[in-house]
Amino acid sequence: MKSGSNLEKILTSGQFAFTGELGPPRGANVEHVREKAKPLVGHVDMVNITDNQTAMVRMSSWAAALIAIEEGLEPNYQMVCRDRNRLAMQADILGAYALGIRNILCLSGDHMQFGDHPHAKGVFDIDSIQLIGMVKKMRDEGKFLGGADIDVPPKLFIGGAANPFAEPFEWRVHRLAKKIKAGVDFIQTQCVFNMVKMREWIKRANDMGLTEKVYILAGVTPMKSLGMARYMKLKVPGMDVPDDIIKRLQGVDKKLQSDEGIKIACEQIEEFKQMKGVAGVHLMAIEWEHMVPEIAERAKVLPRPKV
Repeated sequence: MKSGSNLEKILTSGQFAFTGELGPPRGANVEHVREKAKPLVGHVDMVNITDNQTAMVRMSSWAAALIAIEEGLEPNYQMVCRDRNRLAMQADILGAYALGIRNILCLSGDHMQFGDHPHAKGVFDIDSIQLIGMVKKMRDEGKFLGGADIDVPPKLFIGGAANPFAEPFEWRVHRLAKKIKAGVDFIQTQCVFNMVKMREWIKRANDMGLTEKVYILAGVTPMKSLGMARYMKLKVPGMDVPDDIIKRLQGVDKKLQSDEGIKIACEQIEEFKQMKGVAGVHLMAIEWEHMVPEIAERAKVLPRPKV
């Protein structure tokens, strides 16, 4: 499938991908998006534009994605099932493709109770696996979900998410298999801190032959501080932060904790480069975009390939 996506070209050429993330602002501040975009240019192959992340209202993903394109980035347009029905989703997919977006990430979305509108009605007309299937049908068959023809199909590179740590752990690899069957092209995992579980999940995916059918990008988030590590361990749903990470950050001076966090992230990236079944890394430097050039340098993933 040729989508015109830079990420697709890098992955199909067998090179190790390195992607980033950009959270849109809590307002209509275009300059805010441009400022966040600048340090990412030339350092990542593609950048995720989040969609009302943590169920908090933000500038729409497609709008921030268009600003990112203007700044020289390739966006990964996130779409969550929480906020739209299938009509709105299909309309937004066509609009995004028409305006130059070439990657989409299909997600369920964080539950409303975590955000600033806990009483909002969750739509969930279709789930993330059905959304993947819908985008594939639109792209490959040129058909809407209702069966009607599409005049110009949206040739998008289709992404999905995976959480290798959620319980029941045994089921996680089977959920990955379902997303592959639905038509996903690439997978980005939740932030990885528990490397033991990650190794086991990838081993199972390799054993089932799944890694030959999909490109897996391992999620990496550098810890800024001991406080952030504790918060992620206790408060963030779906996160698995082992005690040894907490202890390692506890063992350094407060001023050096962010540097230690970057060290841990670089060690993980080094291991992922060698890990069978991992095609790249998705760096989620949460509200730390300005540090991405340094992290990319220290992780030895520069210069990024031109394809």
